[in-house]
Amino acid sequence: MAADGPDIDLKEEGTSDISRDALLLLIACIIGLISNWVGHGITPLDALAGMAILYATSVGGLALARYVGLGLPSVAWVSLIAILLTIPGVPGSAYVVGAVGKLDFLSLATPALAYGGLALTSKEFAIARSSGWKIVLVAICVMLGTYLGSAVIAQLVLSITG
Repeated sequence: MAADGPDIDLKEEGTSDISRDALLLLIACIIGLISNWVGHGITPLDALAGMAILYATSVGGLALARYVGLGLPSVAWVSLIAILLTIPGVPGSAYVVGAVGKLDFLSLATPALAYGGLALTSKEFAIARSSGWKIVLVAICVMLGTYLGSAVIAQLVLSITG
């Protein structure tokens, strides 16, 4: 592991190994199936078809981004594939929409956001160490202010709407 993060072997600038990404996506899909089961009671077997479609769409988008070379980011390719698969009238689109509809996307986002929040690099730890206790105080004030502001706005909206 490098001093500033994981040692990732990139073949070219800005590209990565498709097989490594496919494996990471597979792990994320398994975690997503478990999260969907725990959060909404949909068994992994019932949600497997939808997750397989999302997995294939994601890997296909990554492969197109790497090998087509139009300069589009992988998220654009993934979105394009997903849009094409779900256009009404496209053969199989009703099945795709039904299978993916069994997945709760909020429960899929929760593990991803948790990982994003926990994925700190050594540079970020160095900044936190050099900032000392003051950064902790600022962070607590920001979080408290955000929470209280959200609560006030929610209370106002609830009082207005009844």
